[in-house]
Amino acid sequence: MPMNELTPIKIPLLNPNEPEVLLAAVEVEEGQALEEGETIALVETTKSTAEIKAEKHGYLVGLRYEAGETIQAGDVLAYIGDSPGAKDPNLPPWAKEDVLEKEGHTGMQGLKITEPARELAAARGVDLSTLPRDGIITRGTIEKMILPKAPVGPARVPEGERRLVVYGAGGHGRSVVALLRELGHFEILGFLDDGYTIGDRVFGLQVLGGADQLGKLAQDGVRMAINAVGGIGDLQVRLRVFECLHEAGFFNPTVIHSTAFLEKSSHLDHGVQVFPFAYVGTEVQVGYGSIINTGAIVSHNCVLESYVNLSPGATLAGGVIVGEGALIGMRATVNLNVRVGQRVRIGNGATVKDDVPDGGVVPAGSIWPPRT
Repeated sequence: MPMNELTPIKIPLLNPNEPEVLLAAVEVEEGQALEEGETIALVETTKSTAEIKAEKHGYLVGLRYEAGETIQAGDVLAYIGDSPGAKDPNLPPWAKEDVLEKEGHTGMQGLKITEPARELAAARGVDLSTLPRDGIITRGTIEKMILPKAPVGPARVPEGERRLVVYGAGGHGRSVVALLRELGHFEILGFLDDGYTIGDRVFGLQVLGGADQLGKLAQDGVRMAINAVGGIGDLQVRLRVFECLHEAGFFNPTVIHSTAFLEKSSHLDHGVQVFPFAYVGTEVQVGYGSIINTGAIVSHNCVLESYVNLSPGATLAGGVIVGEGALIGMRATVNLNVRVGQRVRIGNGATVKDDVPDGGVVPAGSIWPPRT
């Protein structure tokens, strides 16, 4: 068949704030005949679920992903062709091996890697020869490999230094500024935000510039910064800010609103933000760069690893372990002794009764595990 007759099946954008979706199920197999309107796959975000349907008759060919993978909206899941063997050597997945060879990655036979994962690996300097061959490498796999490690210790802050900049002038940034103003301990110099023009006024503060101003601020003796990029839709953006601040020698102080209640036996690492009316229970451990938002409850003996984000009203029962970079939505509830894996996204109002594997998505309002 002519190559241009392949019809791509693209992943829809269900939520503008969540560019990634979980491929929850694939209902058809490679080469299977399709009827117009037939369900091909089911995708989920923390807030919604959708079916991907065939827009025409044909055959499913070039299937690129498997159920359980986290993939980007706009990616091509597969194609509809007019025969079970239809393909285009210029398109992935058929072109994958050629691409690797052309870029000098010899000896890559047996490597199964999605195109978004390959692009991210190239951008972040990941050596493809070091990747495992026992499964499909997804974008989530690469993201876990490049997750920045929390600093071993704080940068040196001179005694009496109170000056501080807030990186991120969005909604979360303004909430951080309100918290800092309530504390009254810091001298807030202004916002850093690459999306604004120097001199703009936001929430009564001046925008000082973007990441390119960190060096100048450091030369002026400023040593403290708050990462106020929430990263709800894209955790990598928040992590890149942490990297920039750490490389420039900035210390991320922990800030706690006066109305929050922390048991004395709890321990918070640097860079943690605790908002009004939150509760942190006995012997809780909170990792670097985590956010405990307004009214969130973290019961006794919980462990939050680095970069966890608890949305307003989220509730963790005792003994819950939350992996690096996980997001727990508003009013979501996690039951006793459950483990939430790395980069898991739990939607608003969900109830989690058992462990959630790394990279999993629990849709809003649902109960996990799903009922069979």
